[in-house]
Amino acid sequence: MTTTSQQIALVTGASKGLGRETARRLAAAGMTVLAGARDAGRGQAAAAELAADGADVRFLQLDVTDADSVKRAAAWIEETFGHLDILVNNAGISVENRAPMTEVTADQMRRTYETNVFGVVTVTSTLLPLLRRAGGARIVNVSSMLGSLSMAADPQGPFSAWPGAFLLAYNSSKTALNALTVMWASALREEGIKVNSADPGYVATDLNHHSGNSTVEQGAEIIVTLATLAEDGPTGTFQAAASTRPW
Repeated sequence: MTTTSQQIALVTGASKGLGRETARRLAAAGMTVLAGARDAGRGQAAAAELAADGADVRFLQLDVTDADSVKRAAAWIEETFGHLDILVNNAGISVENRAPMTEVTADQMRRTYETNVFGVVTVTSTLLPLLRRAGGARIVNVSSMLGSLSMAADPQGPFSAWPGAFLLAYNSSKTALNALTVMWASALREEGIKVNSADPGYVATDLNHHSGNSTVEQGAEIIVTLATLAEDGPTGTFQAAASTRPW
């Protein structure tokens, strides 16, 4: 095992969109960034482009839905660096294509949860020994305001004028992700590991067919902020760039 004092960050789903921009920003801050991606071609291309200006960005083959893939990635990180300082659980999917909630199938729910929830559990639990070695590691779960039960339940809230916001599989997967954040934050608080959920906003990405009203640069801001929290920073929170979101 090789050990290094350099800060090491892993961003899942880093071949495009928010993940790619988050990787770029963390590398610009002087970190070694592992750009995790399932598709080797896109992941290698993204890492090469980000590293073209001298940033230390390295492609890491990682399919969050494949436990063996995650174990191989963890073994490589351990052998190469000996620890992991930052984990950004960014990889996520939406498969229901705005179908009415009453038409969403159990299969669509399973597929969504496999990446958005179970994949996060697989990655986080597998990498936790490496995060513990870092001393004061940070975990950021990329969530969405669509996962807020309080906002969804408010008949006068922001969702009321946007029927398309009610996505059964995607929204509930982000609600479950927020629950993971709260429980991990509580369990790891005494070890100095901070765990927070980030709401990047309605960002124009492939996930929403680029219909969002903000850029990846804007969306990555809160993710990077939570990934680089000082020792006195919060844990167990759900934050957007301008405010704390209700659960």
